[in-house]
Amino acid sequence: MKKFLYFAALALGLTFTACSSDDDNNTPNQQTEKEQAMQALTTQYVNNVVFPIYKSLAAQTSDLFDQLVEAKAKLRAGTLSQADIDKLCTTFIGARGAWEVSEAFLYGAATDFGIDPHIDTWPLDRTALAKALSSAETVAELDDLEEDEEGAIAGIDNARALVGEQQLGFHGIEFIIFRDGQNRTLAALQGVEDDEAFAGRNITGETELVFAAAVAGDLRDKCFQLEVSWLGDEAPKAHQERVEACEFPCTVASGEASYGQNMQNATKAGSTYSTWRQVVSTILVAGCSNICAEVAGQKIGQAYTGADPDYIESPYSQRSYYDFYDNISSIAYSLCGQQGTTAHAQSIMAYLQKYNATLATSLQARLTAALNALTAAKQGTPFVVNPHSAAAKSAMDAINALDDALNEAATWMAAN
Repeated sequence: MKKFLYFAALALGLTFTACSSDDDNNTPNQQTEKEQAMQALTTQYVNNVVFPIYKSLAAQTSDLFDQLVEAKAKLRAGTLSQADIDKLCTTFIGARGAWEVSEAFLYGAATDFGIDPHIDTWPLDRTALAKALSSAETVAELDDLEEDEEGAIAGIDNARALVGEQQLGFHGIEFIIFRDGQNRTLAALQGVEDDEAFAGRNITGETELVFAAAVAGDLRDKCFQLEVSWLGDEAPKAHQERVEACEFPCTVASGEASYGQNMQNATKAGSTYSTWRQVVSTILVAGCSNICAEVAGQKIGQAYTGADPDYIESPYSQRSYYDFYDNISSIAYSLCGQQGTTAHAQSIMAYLQKYNATLATSLQARLTAALNALTAAKQGTPFVVNPHSAAAKSAMDAINALDDALNEAATWMAAN
């Protein structure tokens, strides 16, 4: 598909060039003006899209960890309430949303350090989880959340080592605190797990909360790593210290620059970006188009086509369409240079509106159509209940059309 899009976009780019007086007279001064605009939109994007979203993600996953530790203690003390569980679920949804609206910039630290898929793999291997939680020794090791003098926390480290990659991250926690699209009940957590994969193992809700708390600690630490990797010294000192204690890498390649510095220092010695057009291409293709194609082709497409019926994100909370909507929102934020659907004056969308209004209008229309299709899908049957619905097909088609427009924009901006 990408090869076809490249030639289609190239043809469109030639058409736009023929119609644009700015590009007919593409003087060095005009190129400099465009490069300055690209530098400005990069600064806006890094500081007002990437930074605040990763800060929010770090803060909310930290709250999630604290609340799960507290829930575990309250269950043991007999004081856990349904209100506590409901609050925990609300915190999870907030943290989950912060992650999903970051997925248009998975390039960089999230990919380089394997943070995605470490914190966001599905489907959950419930059989493997049941087996792991059947071991009293494993559960005891996960339960050890005391910090030592070097800042290590055994239970969190053990979660990484003992329960398996497919049980870590958001979806392991989701399974513990949600079921059938509803918050888990107090009675369920006071009893024994009744999922068929756990049959005959007598695994209690207390054991499940031990697991969830340890995994939430790992989730928090990896989100701290994302935050520190992009913000560098601008990240909270406590988060920097925790990442250092975990011995997580946080700089670009073998250098000392943060990912935010590296992007904003494009064209300078030491940056991995030699031109501002390379930066914009990264945002549009490695970022926006990549997640667009993933949502349409994998997150929706795998289950919709029957290629993999179990490949369904967030099945226990039944919030798949919310995840997909947030993913497309992350594209909107990247294009608009701020968290919203209104273009900032220093943004990719504003740049296109100035230099190629026809392409800007097309891209905006397809972005709006994709968000509208997912809004409609959210109001209907959950994806996990019916992944073959007309709403799923409409959303998939609209997202594919958006992907086409993103690639057209990327091709034109790289060449003009």
